[in-house]
Amino acid sequence: MKTDRKIIHVDMDAFFAAVEIRDNPQYKGKPLIVGGKPNSRGVVSTCSYEARKYGIHSAMPSYQAYKLCPHGIFVKPDFDAIKEASQIVRKIFFEYTDLVEPVSIDEAYLDVTENKKNITIATEIANKIKMKIFEETRLTASAGVSYNKFLAKIASEMDKPDGLVVIPPTKAQEILEKLPIGDFYGIGNVSEKKMIYLGIRSGKDLKERSLTELIKHFGKAGTFYYNIVRGKDNRPIITHRIRKSLGCERTFAKDISDVKEMLDVLEKISQKISSKMKENKFKAKTLTVKIKYANFDLVSRSKTLAEAFDKKDILFHLGRKLLLETLGPECKIRLLGLSVSNLVREGDKINDQQMLDFFSETELAMGDEEE
Repeated sequence: MKTDRKIIHVDMDAFFAAVEIRDNPQYKGKPLIVGGKPNSRGVVSTCSYEARKYGIHSAMPSYQAYKLCPHGIFVKPDFDAIKEASQIVRKIFFEYTDLVEPVSIDEAYLDVTENKKNITIATEIANKIKMKIFEETRLTASAGVSYNKFLAKIASEMDKPDGLVVIPPTKAQEILEKLPIGDFYGIGNVSEKKMIYLGIRSGKDLKERSLTELIKHFGKAGTFYYNIVRGKDNRPIITHRIRKSLGCERTFAKDISDVKEMLDVLEKISQKISSKMKENKFKAKTLTVKIKYANFDLVSRSKTLAEAFDKKDILFHLGRKLLLETLGPECKIRLLGLSVSNLVREGDKINDQQMLDFFSETELAMGDEEE
C-alpha cells in the first residue's frame, strides 16, 4: 500500500447556492433552493445549508423540496456566474500542480506530491488554495488531505463547510473503522441498504468480512469495498476525461400525448445536440431516444449507423423513427430525451473517442437539460 503520495480533494461548499448568495446578499441566512421551480417537475441542483436542515438535498424533486420547506426561496442557477467561478478555481489549482482531476464542476483531486511551489507539506498547500479561492471568488471550499483519493474525499466531507481535514496513514484505520457505512464514498444507497441487511453498519463491520464474501454479495465492487476499508486506493490522478456520450432531455410541466408536440420538442433537442457536436468537433455513430411515461416507466431505444454523424436532420429523422416505433397507442409521456454515443473526433479513426477538457464538458452538461 502506497502511503507516500500527497493527495488533496477540494470541494466547493454548496456551490450553486453559494454563488447566488454571494451575488444576492439578501439570500444570506435563508433557505435557498437552486434548481427547478417549486410547482414544476424540475429537481434541486443544490441548496444552502439552511435549506438542508429541512431535509432538502441535491437531485430531490422540486415539488418535494417545496413540501419540506414552503417558505424556501427557489431560484434558477446562474450558469454564467457559476462557470466564471469554476474557471477561477481551476486556474488556482494549476498554480500548484498540473496533476488535477476534475470530478464535477465543483470538486477536484490534486496530486501535490511534487508541486510547482516546492512546498513539502500538503496541508499547507490545501490551506493556501482555500484562502486564494476565497480571496478571488468570495466563496468557501472544504479540503481533505491524505495519501490516496478515497481518503482525501472522505476527509473533505468531515468538516463542512469551509473545513480542512487531514487523514495521515497512522490514523486511517481508526477513522475508517468508526465511519458509518453510508459515509463511505463509492457505496451508494442500494449497496448501503444491502450492507445494513447483512449486518454491515460501520467500517469495522465491513473490515471483518472476507474478500470472498464481499465478492459473493457485491460482485466486482466487493474487491473495491475490501480495499477501501483498509485504506488501499492506488488510483492515479486522471487529468483528462473521455466523453462517452452527450444527451439532452425535456421534462414536461404536464404529461403530453400529442405526437406533433413531441416531434417539435425532438426537433429542438436535435438542433441543440447537433450544435454542441459541431462546436466541439466530434460526431457520433449511435443515437438513443429516452421516454418516461406518465406512470414513470422508462424506455429507451437505440440505433447505430455505419457512418458517424452530427447533422441535425439525421438526429431528428432517426430520433423520430425510434420515437414512433416506441410509442404505444394513446400514451402520455412526462419526459423525452435524445443522446448520442460512440463519439468520434474529426480526423480520428472510427473508434477513437473525443477527449474533452473538463470545463468544456461541464459547459455541455449544463446546457443539456431544460425544464
